[in-house]
Amino acid sequence: MLDVILDAALDTLKLLPFLFLTYLALEFIEEKAEQGSLRLVRHSGVLGPVLGALVGIVPQCGFSASASNLFAQRLISAGTLIAVFLSTSDEMLPILISSAVSPVTILKLLGVKVLAGLLWGLAADRIFRLCRHEGERVDLHELCREENCGCEERGILRSALLHTLQIAGFVLAVNLLLGLVLRFVGEDALSSLLLDRPVLGPALSGLVGLIPNCAASILITQLYLSGAMSTGSMMAGLLSASGVGILVLFRINRRAMGDNVKLLLYTLISAVLTGIALDLMGVVI
Repeated sequence: MLDVILDAALDTLKLLPFLFLTYLALEFIEEKAEQGSLRLVRHSGVLGPVLGALVGIVPQCGFSASASNLFAQRLISAGTLIAVFLSTSDEMLPILISSAVSPVTILKLLGVKVLAGLLWGLAADRIFRLCRHEGERVDLHELCREENCGCEERGILRSALLHTLQIAGFVLAVNLLLGLVLRFVGEDALSSLLLDRPVLGPALSGLVGLIPNCAASILITQLYLSGAMSTGSMMAGLLSASGVGILVLFRINRRAMGDNVKLLLYTLISAVLTGIALDLMGVVI
């Protein structure tokens, strides 16, 4: 038990400097690019899902929360919102970078998320015919403080430091959990549960990804890095992991709960189907 705790603590400590540098860079990019990206997506028209899928991979949960706010005002389409939800990387990108994963592998994963967001987003605009009424206007920064999603303005350095400590805590918890599971259940049993389930694996992972917390994407990414999850299962979970975007949508779009449920189910189904397709095609990233 002591070995499990020490290994988890050491693995987490090794990530700290890389996590901090990664978040520092992401905070800088987000501060410079987010408002311009939001304006671009807002005025993109039929190209909304294309731009939403592209810009969704850059910021963290702040962009998915902002996109939900824009959708509640009917300033972007359902397809654009879906594209953002599917392409946003939540905590996947910082974990991969700090774990020294090959840049080629990272680009492939991001490419799959962008492509999935684009295609499913375009399809959503064809499928959904949502009633055009405005949701309530919300102060996004106040909402972020209430939901503790880490996207409120606090200065680049402070925000990066707080985000690093917060995510490091989740990483430590996930490492402890995985260490205990591997010790008492066994790596082979864990791998067989997740890897040898071409349909069940992506479905379970997609459901985990819907949890409106960064712990979901951290857990899925760590399982993938440990070799306990197939590419399809991993992508299903990370596609459905939109951070607090879904939570914000239900919070501010109260007048259209039926539409919110449809979008939630569409996000889950599209993520799971993409994961199943990747597994059936034998794609390995």
